[in-house]
Amino acid sequence: MSAESTPRREVVTGEPRRVRPLPRYRTQSEIDEQTALGGAYVRSLMRSQLRAGLTAFSVLAVVVGTLPLVFEALHSAALVWAVLGFAAYPPLTLIAWWYVRRAERNERDFARLVEGRPAQ
Repeated sequence: MSAESTPRREVVTGEPRRVRPLPRYRTQSEIDEQTALGGAYVRSLMRSQLRAGLTAFSVLAVVVGTLPLVFEALHSAALVWAVLGFAAYPPLTLIAWWYVRRAERNERDFARLVEGRPAQ
């Protein structure tokens, strides 16, 4: 068997190649450059945040708007103070909790769009 029939293995060592930086996503560059498309993305985020805020405000207005009717039906100062002191806070807390969750979800969806990740 000759040396020429078996290929000779050579190990090439050297400096590791530099890893190219990841390209910026198109959406992110559209926003950074303030193009019309980037402006549309930002307006979409602002519209969804405004919609969440107006929804929370509308529910709050209904809750607070019905309090005078509740007070008129109670005919008792002690019950009015009980409603104001205790019963009014759970709905307000739930509205605030819903609003914060919705706003964070809007921002998470926007970040996912900008980073180019698929929706879950």
